[in-house]
Amino acid sequence: MRVSNRVFRSVCLGLLGCNFLSAAYAALQVTDDKGVVVTFEQSPTRIVSLLPSLTETVCELGHCSRLVGVDRYSTFPASLKQLPQVGGGLDPNIEAIVALRPDVVLMATSSRAGERLRQLGVRVVVLEPKSHADTQRVMLQLGQLLVVPDAQKIWRAIDAGVSAAAQSLPASVRGTRVYFEVDSAPYAAGETSFIGETLTRLGVKNIVSSVLGPFPKLNPEFIVRANPDLIIVGEKTAYGMTQRPGWAGMKAVRAGQVCLFSVAESDILMRPGPRMVEGARLMARCLAEKSTPRSGARP
Repeated sequence: MRVSNRVFRSVCLGLLGCNFLSAAYAALQVTDDKGVVVTFEQSPTRIVSLLPSLTETVCELGHCSRLVGVDRYSTFPASLKQLPQVGGGLDPNIEAIVALRPDVVLMATSSRAGERLRQLGVRVVVLEPKSHADTQRVMLQLGQLLVVPDAQKIWRAIDAGVSAAAQSLPASVRGTRVYFEVDSAPYAAGETSFIGETLTRLGVKNIVSSVLGPFPKLNPEFIVRANPDLIIVGEKTAYGMTQRPGWAGMKAVRAGQVCLFSVAESDILMRPGPRMVEGARLMARCLAEKSTPRSGARP
């Protein structure tokens, strides 16, 4: 009888162990933005990140110490300056990455390095948030990968911060027609981008509609014809802006309704990750300072 009990207990423990291992195994399967299912035996402890928004998300989740290398644009938080840089995110130094012996490399869908790294036996997870929903999804996926149980709570705090920025604005700025330039080509932040979604939550009207995509390249004449009330632009992009054909006559330029952001501020604004709250506050401050009160708007 004693033998039977021991056997019984062994079988039960074995089954419990199998169930536990099965659950853990499933929890460390990540389906990336290219539809590739990447499986990990355990949570990765050596991470190379090639996209600033992913780098910042790893740090916000409390695991900056797991980063062993980053791309040259991952500059926040400041502690990352101590890490090896492996080039640009689109075309990084493959040899430098492999030498860091990463458990996983995080990169954007547009990066050209993924296939080569996989051929060399390096696990790659491709994630590139472009909207608020994407940002939430990526945070939860990385939270799952890093075994962070409260990733959803962190996202809720970010979302609440964006809402608070919107609530801080006077009703007089609502309906302001805004053009947000992300590059002098010119590329713009459309309504469906994370920047455009923040602008919508702030109560303003983006001149670049959703039909044009999240970050479309525009015909400069389109912007002149749209004649926005307010222009948001980074200082690197703004050089020579007023010399563009027709721009000097735009009402936003004539009235000085242009918000010019520093390089550091532009980094905050253009990264869909934990600092979206700071980005929303920057845009809210811009709107409060530069928007002309609209006729009929209540104070």
